[in-house]
Amino acid sequence: MNYQQKPWLKWYDSRVDEHVCVKHASLYDFLESAVIRFGDKPAFTFYGKVFSFNETKVIVDRLASALHREGFKKGDRIAVMLPNSPHYIFTLFAIFRLGGIAVQVNPMYVEREIEYVLEDAGAKFMVALDAFYPKVKKVQSNVSLKKVIVVSFGGERIVLAEGDDYFEEALKGEILTPEVEIDPHEDLAILQYTGGTTGVPKGVMLTHYNLLANFNQVCDFVYSTCENIPDSFKMITVLPMFHVYGLSSVALCGIREGANQIVLPRFDPKEVMEMVKREKPFLFAGVPTMYFALNSQPESLKDSGFDEVYYVGSGGAPLPVEQAKAFEEITGTILRDGYGLSEAAPTVAFNPPFLPRKYGSIGIPVPSTVLRIVRENEVGEYVDVPVGESGELIIKGPQVMKGYWNRPKDTEEVLKDGWLFTADIAKMDEDGYFYILDRKKDMIIASGFNVYPSEVEGVLYKLEEVEEAIVIGVPDEYRGETVKAFIKLREGYILTEDEIIRFAKENLAPYKAPKEVEILADLPKSSVGKLLRRVLRDEELSKVKA
Repeated sequence: MNYQQKPWLKWYDSRVDEHVCVKHASLYDFLESAVIRFGDKPAFTFYGKVFSFNETKVIVDRLASALHREGFKKGDRIAVMLPNSPHYIFTLFAIFRLGGIAVQVNPMYVEREIEYVLEDAGAKFMVALDAFYPKVKKVQSNVSLKKVIVVSFGGERIVLAEGDDYFEEALKGEILTPEVEIDPHEDLAILQYTGGTTGVPKGVMLTHYNLLANFNQVCDFVYSTCENIPDSFKMITVLPMFHVYGLSSVALCGIREGANQIVLPRFDPKEVMEMVKREKPFLFAGVPTMYFALNSQPESLKDSGFDEVYYVGSGGAPLPVEQAKAFEEITGTILRDGYGLSEAAPTVAFNPPFLPRKYGSIGIPVPSTVLRIVRENEVGEYVDVPVGESGELIIKGPQVMKGYWNRPKDTEEVLKDGWLFTADIAKMDEDGYFYILDRKKDMIIASGFNVYPSEVEGVLYKLEEVEEAIVIGVPDEYRGETVKAFIKLREGYILTEDEIIRFAKENLAPYKAPKEVEILADLPKSSVGKLLRRVLRDEELSKVKA
């Protein structure tokens, strides 16, 4: 048996086609189709405020008109820095309506990170929450940002600088937008910033077709085989939309299926359990740390009603088998794992509801997606490894990115002959189920977020007392991994571990900042003087196993 035979297809339900069907010419065309189908049905519920599909389109068109009046045109970039809210969807589809490119900005970013993304993307406009407005204004003079549209969820309003507007003010005026032709295969919809082993965040270029294909792939797996979908079903949208997992695999899927999405701006286990119990959602998707937090409150979780949820999924980071078993034992429902990455918009494989789940497996490839496990031979060719053996996971499918923004060399390193090289070590069993074993790259996954050691090290090197720094991920029962820094100080300098941690917190998003710091006399190096992360990582792992 080999990968060309696609052994996973034997598990496909007869109602799921091997190939995904993309019916829409653009993401805005997709929204218009959903509005025609669902009309006045509720699309989003946000703390008591309900927006129908019709109302969603009106707001989208008004915001698109406002941006058009400001000179925003096809191909322009607009940064979005919002927590989960209907406003996120309104903003994205207004951008798509004009053929613009949405630049996803993590709301946890500090000023240095915001400035880098705005500069790299060349964003001229931005939609941001009022709480983030001061940080944005501090970096505006260093980038090409012309205008900020501010979203407020209530409370006292801050005074905006001349030229900036509140979201509601921007919606006023005549609805008038140009006709924009979209080539779904070529025109970008989103720049999703992800780190790199060099420590420089890269903009993943996702086209309209990448996203259209991916949420349809996910929906085909989850919904096509369900015969009892409620007419007005609900889903809880708590996965962050600023990451393509929450956007594509949850929010866009919800629009396709006509769901009423209960939108939560942040994850709070008590609030989620209360919401599940009260709203009885049809679907819930999270990252492993969310399930860890839920498992930590077993009595409340047991009575929360998760056993009535049709599909409960996990992704974004490896799901420990013991945590999955604990969740299932408490709730009586199956927790299904999956796998994806930003470069694949993001979903590649998961355990659909029609498939027997295997613990530890990420499931099988979604429609139109081929996975292979390869190794490089003596002459530099990539060959398939035997079934059951480990190698690098590579992917081919319509969801695979166009490349990295303005980084052709980085693109060439991961896209080869149409295959996306993930740098993840995996294996496939005889049934066509896949398993992620390790990461070839040094990336850390903390609470479902990617952390790239070189970026953290780059910040630590800003301290003049630091001579050398190595950052690794160490096992953490709650976060999956947590960030630890090893530091060698310059001779004659004094700096405490607490001072280093405090400096990192001021210059990095919370999930990137080291939670532990250890100062050593020397750091391990190779014979040519290269700092060796793996030596320290292996030492830390041996401590855990001891």
